[in-house]
Amino acid sequence: MSRAEPMHDPTHEPPEAAARPPAGPRSAPRVSPLWLLELFRSELLVTFRRWRTLALLGVLAAVPVLVGIAVKVETSDGGSVGSGGGEGPAFISQVTNNGLFLVFTSLAATLPFFLPMAVGVVAGDAVAGEAGAGTLRYLLVAPAGRTRLLLAKLTTVVAFCLAATLTVAVAALATGALLFPTGEVTLLSGTAVSFGEGLLRAGAIAVLVAGSLLGLAALGLFVSSLTNSGIAAMATTVGLLITVQILNAIPQLDAFHPYLFPHYWLSFADLLRDPVYWDDILKNLGVQALYTALFGSAAWAAFTSRDVTA
Repeated sequence: MSRAEPMHDPTHEPPEAAARPPAGPRSAPRVSPLWLLELFRSELLVTFRRWRTLALLGVLAAVPVLVGIAVKVETSDGGSVGSGGGEGPAFISQVTNNGLFLVFTSLAATLPFFLPMAVGVVAGDAVAGEAGAGTLRYLLVAPAGRTRLLLAKLTTVVAFCLAATLTVAVAALATGALLFPTGEVTLLSGTAVSFGEGLLRAGAIAVLVAGSLLGLAALGLFVSSLTNSGIAAMATTVGLLITVQILNAIPQLDAFHPYLFPHYWLSFADLLRDPVYWDDILKNLGVQALYTALFGSAAWAAFTSRDVTA
């Protein structure tokens, strides 16, 4: 007679089986800070390796070189250029006295169009370009999630704002030092400071100009999150930029001008006064912070709720 098989008693499970978690859906993987840094580094490398980005930076670097050569040629016979006054392109009247002023002149010359256009192109292509190329869906497979991916895109656009501004400033500084004398810097208020202090003020102005582009960067990212066409997003962002600048130039809309993101762009000139006039500078930073928060939130809402099919 065969031996009877022991009956299974569910109350006497092995310790290993009792320790197993119940079957069910897997919990979301934890994302390490190093992985997020790698995501940002990857986005940064992809953006700055594109030929379009390098071409934009090349055009921005060429502007101060052309301005410096034009001023040198015009003043080679002892003549003068510009009309003074200390605002906008009027910085050009000081370039022949000190090459450092070519930095301020170039930033003032590129800020109305060249710098914001470059930022608008990069910001408009940030999300829509990925969707148009069919790579956005694959990016979302990674454990970062939509919020972190959008944050990496925004951070990359902000980095481009700084890189574009520094490209203009460095090219202008090199050209100015090569073509014109340098030394003590006479500020707009008439105070003379050392070249080192003038250089520090130039660096602060470059950072301030980059910060002045944040509102436009957030606007471009919002537009980019609404479409799968990078070209359409870039064109729309640049079109909105031109429209807002036209509105900012209409005297009848003077009451609305302080709420437009380009209105205080040239307030960086107040850093060349002693003492520094902070009123318009702080208003500019406040307006940029408002636009960044508003359109950054709108971009997040649009991107996290859209149906990504490409």
